[in-house]
Amino acid sequence: MTGTRSRRFATAGGVTLVLLITVALAAPLLAPYDPSARVGTPFASPSGAHPLGTNDIGQDLLTTLIFGARISLLVGIVAALAATLVGTSIGVVAGYARGWVDAAVMRLVDVVLALPVLPLTIVIGVFLGPGLSTQILVIASVIWAGTARELRAQVLSVREHDHIQALWAMGGRAGHVLPRHVLPAVAPLVVPQFVLATKTAILLEASLAFLGLGDITAKSWGTMLSLAQARSAFLTDAWLWWVVPPGVAIAVTVLSFALLAYAFEERARPSLADRFGGSPGTADLRSAVPGEPPTSGGDPLVIDELTVAYRDAVAVDRMRLRVAPAELVALVGQSGSGKSTVAAASTGLLPAAARITGGRVLVCGQDVAALGPEQLRSLRGDRVGLIPQEAMSALDPVRTIGDQIAEAVTAHRRMGRAAVRARVGELLSVVSLHPDRARDYPHQLSGGMRQRVVIAIALAAGPELLIADEPTSGLDVLVQAEVLDLLDGLRRRLRLAILVVSHDLPVVERIADRIAVMHAGQLVEIGPAGRIRAEPDHPYTRRLVEATPRLRLPEAASR
Repeated sequence: MTGTRSRRFATAGGVTLVLLITVALAAPLLAPYDPSARVGTPFASPSGAHPLGTNDIGQDLLTTLIFGARISLLVGIVAALAATLVGTSIGVVAGYARGWVDAAVMRLVDVVLALPVLPLTIVIGVFLGPGLSTQILVIASVIWAGTARELRAQVLSVREHDHIQALWAMGGRAGHVLPRHVLPAVAPLVVPQFVLATKTAILLEASLAFLGLGDITAKSWGTMLSLAQARSAFLTDAWLWWVVPPGVAIAVTVLSFALLAYAFEERARPSLADRFGGSPGTADLRSAVPGEPPTSGGDPLVIDELTVAYRDAVAVDRMRLRVAPAELVALVGQSGSGKSTVAAASTGLLPAAARITGGRVLVCGQDVAALGPEQLRSLRGDRVGLIPQEAMSALDPVRTIGDQIAEAVTAHRRMGRAAVRARVGELLSVVSLHPDRARDYPHQLSGGMRQRVVIAIALAAGPELLIADEPTSGLDVLVQAEVLDLLDGLRRRLRLAILVVSHDLPVVERIADRIAVMHAGQLVEIGPAGRIRAEPDHPYTRRLVEATPRLRLPEAASR
């Protein structure tokens, strides 16, 4: 029902606008007279020679109406285009940058939106003087703010998506993430914003022209209304053919743009072309990465007395944990215990409301909290890889998986197109997916396959440390076992240090070297997986072990 209604609105609005634009472009051919010529007696009533009569100096009103479409549509479309470009640029930058940039820009937007539009346009128009350029400038200067606010809100939403967080985690630059992921996601809203802005611009043009701020030599529909009022058309029957036709033309045009904007908002969807295929690669993962930095000395992850607070609430309290090369440590606990906060702190991806109030996190010897944006970008993906929750959310739905893995490869390595394709195929092979799947989109893969793709992205630059935040969330038990077995095999083969965050103790205990148990933001116990399972020391750990249901997997699936 909604789709049918949207199509009807789009058809009605589109056909009407096409007719109006055709009339405007073909005005010299369609108009019966020269718009500046006196071809009849003043205030002549409609007749065969003059279907809409004449004005006060004998000019044909039908001709003026046809040529008026040119000026009204020109001013409306150009002003709306300028306002949309300005509003989109400002809204996207403010939403993506946040911080003081967002605050400063949005205060300006608030001021523009708070001012009454028509009085503001009149004041600016009087100051600049009449003319088409004045109309365009005035209209664009007062309608861009609505587009900026709308796009800024959408960008704020998009930048919190998991696949954007994953791009940051692999070290993607703002100059890469913004045009290739954020802009395509909000692009469908730009078209309806432009169409709505055009509707508003045409109304404002008519208002300005009616008030005498238009170009008197370039008659628009608004100018026709202004002249009709100034030449006392309302005192005679001339208003029926001098005022009503341009008024109806303005109303029909505005309605057509509104219908088209509504249809675009309902039906517009972004799409991107597949750019990468897959090709098989070699077997060894690390050796294929050119320019790979040498493995740092010491433990890849050291969490030392880490304390993280959300305003006045402490989420992580004096956390201490180490993960050695080729070691897999499972961080378990109930929801809200602080596990994901530890994972976010380890990759420098804490939310804006969180702050580190004590201690430090060392990743490959570098204090994450002390690094600047560029240093963090270099660290993420290159030295530490993140496997986020919900693989479907972490992957961009409108790009192929080959394209997304290629992004992770090129974020830190300069490689030719053929080498990138080979690397993509190799990474897919490493996570037990056929290289031909590089052409698929995320929705074409099962949950387990999507999780393998996310792992491939995390491995793209050959990191020393993997942070896996609930990597098996939403998967069935057998697929969970397969994913964890994959992680276990990768860390043994590549000597990766892996921190697996999970609330599911039975799933992780069979592959973990050590298990760390969190409760209420504190690390209450840590030790070898076998001891934690068989002889837990802390009362909370004992309750956790006793309360956890266990499913014995077939021996073939557990290997």
